[in-house]
Amino acid sequence: MANELKVTIDGMEFSAQPGQTILEVARANGVFIPTLCHLQGTTNVGACRVCVVEVENARSLVASCAMPVSDGMVVKTDTPKVKSAQRMVVELLWASGDHNCLTCEKNGDCTLQDLVYHFEIEKPRFPMTSPGVLQDDTNEMIFRDLNKCILCGRCVRACNEVQVNEILDFAQRGSKAKVGPAFGMNYIDSDCYFCGECADVCPTGAITFKAARFAGRPWETRKVATTCTYCGVGCQISLHTHKGKVVKVSGKELHRQPNFGSLCVKGRFGFEFIHDPSRLTKPLIRREKGGALEEASWDEAYSFSGKKYQEVIKSGSSAVAGLASARCTNEENYLFQKFIRAGAGTNNVDHCARL
Repeated sequence: MANELKVTIDGMEFSAQPGQTILEVARANGVFIPTLCHLQGTTNVGACRVCVVEVENARSLVASCAMPVSDGMVVKTDTPKVKSAQRMVVELLWASGDHNCLTCEKNGDCTLQDLVYHFEIEKPRFPMTSPGVLQDDTNEMIFRDLNKCILCGRCVRACNEVQVNEILDFAQRGSKAKVGPAFGMNYIDSDCYFCGECADVCPTGAITFKAARFAGRPWETRKVATTCTYCGVGCQISLHTHKGKVVKVSGKELHRQPNFGSLCVKGRFGFEFIHDPSRLTKPLIRREKGGALEEASWDEAYSFSGKKYQEVIKSGSSAVAGLASARCTNEENYLFQKFIRAGAGTNNVDHCARL
């Protein structure tokens, strides 16, 4: 291609496109560069500095997640200077919070924990002090412990740029800086929509899903890919199951359409009905007027419904009405309204999403 650039990373030459960052080119070609604040699809801020690399003729180390490549650029990712700087950042972040992995819900799925192990840090050289921030346990969906927050800003960008809810932002400065809703509110008192996007992108245990607490370690759960049933959009989700029970729901990979990893409050948190003992799992028929509902097979239920429909339609098309479901696909709802309009001859059709 005419605009193709040539970039050398750790002695290997790669092709790149104008506008790509060093990190994007490196990841596209299998070169590992550690990151914490980087969140694909949002603004590149270079806040944590864990991704610093050496660039030939540059005055200092540069943040690879925010530095665009240029033709002929020479990058080194594994020099002693780079490794020392990256290790220092990880040590400082570890020492600046209460990162007790024994009881942390993110143990085994924590980016900070992975980097501590990657850099073989047995103990930071700095005193480990907890900020002493009160935990936010005010709602039934999200548990927030800002003592584990590393101020990476991923939750802020997910809230403001991905979901565009604009609830989270940084407050105060220096050692008192923290992330949260305006005026230091708890989630339950703010305008939060509880979509859970912040918890999904948090690289530590600062924001976690409350229902999943102590319900199974990440390595004990099994991820099952499926489609959300709450509306006809067809969002792709992952069910995290443990001992035959769904303990958490997360969005699928960022590149999967139509939701690209994002979910609404229903899709992410509305899964308790799956294990509700009163949930209907078989068709029920009232065979006699005033009688009790009895279990039946699907064939019997279809046949029973068809006969009842034929009896009612004899009174005229106005005696029939149809209520479609948001949990069906758009195609299924189209066929349903066509059946009511063309088959029954009435416009008495509605949809639960409108109510």
